[in-house]
Amino acid sequence: MNVLVDTSVWSLALRRRAPRETGMERELTDLIGEGRVLMLGAIRQELLSGVRTIEQFKKLRDSLRSFPDEALMQEDYEDAANCFNRCRLKGIQGSNTDFLLCAVALRRNVPIFTTDDDFRGFAKHLRLELHQPR
Repeated sequence: MNVLVDTSVWSLALRRRAPRETGMERELTDLIGEGRVLMLGAIRQELLSGVRTIEQFKKLRDSLRSFPDEALMQEDYEDAANCFNRCRLKGIQGSNTDFLLCAVALRRNVPIFTTDDDFRGFAKHLRLELHQPR
């Protein structure tokens, strides 16, 4: 089964000063090796935003090109808005990107791999599956 990898996991793995070989990083490496990673354009944009130098930007951009963007449909955006509305009714807030991930995960029946605790709250109301390192 494929796994939708959130920006938080990518960021943890890509930080130069982060401890190497954490469980999250090993799991991401394994998922990449197994060809199971799903990438969204919104995640790519978040990862590339704020990179300090053009050289770093190009290196990261070129590395991320190994992961094609999951094609999104009109329904994905509509479902994301529905996820936002359902959670808001329960007093749970999140970003548009977070809810787009939720919608894509639900429509494609794939888990989300994240370190962002907000997704635990979303999962209670949206029946999301969260991927845990093996």
